[in-house]
Amino acid sequence: MKISRTFRTALRALRRNPMRATLTTLGIVIGVAAVIAMMEIGSGSSAMVQNSIAGMGANSILVLPGAAASGGINFGAGSVMTLTPGDCDAIIRDCPAVRSVAPVVRTRGQVVYGSRNWIPSSMYGTTPAFLDVRDWTTMAEGEVFTDQDVRNSNKVCVIGQTLSRELFEGQSPVGKEVRVMNVSLKVVGVLSPKGANMMGMDQDDIILAPWTTIKYRISGQSTANTSQSSSTSSSSSSINTLSQLYPTSQLNLYPVPSATQAADTPQPVRFANVDQIMVAARATADIPVAIKQMTAVLRERHRIHNGETEDFNIRDMTEMLKTLTATTGLMTNLLLCVALISLVVGGVGIMNIMLVSVTERTREIGLRMAVGARARDILRQFIIEAIILCLMGGAFGILLGHGGSYLVKFFLHWPVKTSPAAIISAVLVSAGVGMIFGYYPAWKASRLDPIEALRYE
Repeated sequence: MKISRTFRTALRALRRNPMRATLTTLGIVIGVAAVIAMMEIGSGSSAMVQNSIAGMGANSILVLPGAAASGGINFGAGSVMTLTPGDCDAIIRDCPAVRSVAPVVRTRGQVVYGSRNWIPSSMYGTTPAFLDVRDWTTMAEGEVFTDQDVRNSNKVCVIGQTLSRELFEGQSPVGKEVRVMNVSLKVVGVLSPKGANMMGMDQDDIILAPWTTIKYRISGQSTANTSQSSSTSSSSSSINTLSQLYPTSQLNLYPVPSATQAADTPQPVRFANVDQIMVAARATADIPVAIKQMTAVLRERHRIHNGETEDFNIRDMTEMLKTLTATTGLMTNLLLCVALISLVVGGVGIMNIMLVSVTERTREIGLRMAVGARARDILRQFIIEAIILCLMGGAFGILLGHGGSYLVKFFLHWPVKTSPAAIISAVLVSAGVGMIFGYYPAWKASRLDPIEALRYE
């Protein structure tokens, strides 16, 4: 028999019992739909993780303070505040693999404009290079503060879209002043929208200002006193009240403290340490080289000898991306394995129905053999019937799975990405299931004795 005639014979056999054929394919429909939905949701989650990392700066490297220890007690990460803006200058000068670097000082407080107020999730003191590190180079309105603003501790800031919406209600914030901890900051620019990051946090809920402004004007971080030894030495060397017998005639708005008063109550000393340093490598491939170069520069600057523990930690987004992608892939593969179980169950159902069909059509098989059909023709017919059932189930399963994934996207707002590879795989798996689970019933039918088959009641 020709393959076309065998195909038509298999279709006629399936049309005799349409309800049974439909119920037989139901297991394949559910299995393929589950595979398609899981693959598309998993691909969407992986794409979201990669986009979130890219939004944070795909080539970003984070330098964090290390941990202090005393008397066998470790005080935890961040307890050694040894990172300074000078480290940033050294990194950008001595590390060829680094494209840009920015110091960061973090704080938290209420931002007030008129009768409205808002507490942003991120309040950073930094330099204009921060936006280059984060690949946030476009502005929705206005401009970024300058390096001169950083040197002068000018009271200026740049805000994100969320803060602009909450405080200004559609008005242009550029040129207006907001209050942060009773310090007025002039808004010079509004950042372009960035969206949520991989943890679901709003990246647009942010305010940026010069790090000197945040540290010295808003946070007020400085030491309260100098050391007693320096006070004593300075007082012994510079205080001589006998040389100031008469007051000067110069008029001052405020009383000028005497040398003794200055020695007894020294002015606070500003230490220019920062909370972290954000670095951008020139390319993703340059990240390992950049980390080695930065480690060497910081160890030299911090006078860390060989064998001593470093007082800083370096983290790169590549490791985070690999970890998150691996986790997402693991969950996707786990769900895929669960979905494949449905395909196996559907294949067992097809084999069961085909065995029943062989039993019901024993006389028909015997008659066809009696008029000249060979065993391979019978085998081919039943295998084609099983493959047709699986392909029909696969087609409906693809439509159901694709539609189900977009329903998840519409109602649950989960990321979904169409996967052509998953669709092709589902078709191939459907045909494979038909061949594997349909072979035994077809083989059993082809092995029937024509005389015994014709006698079968």
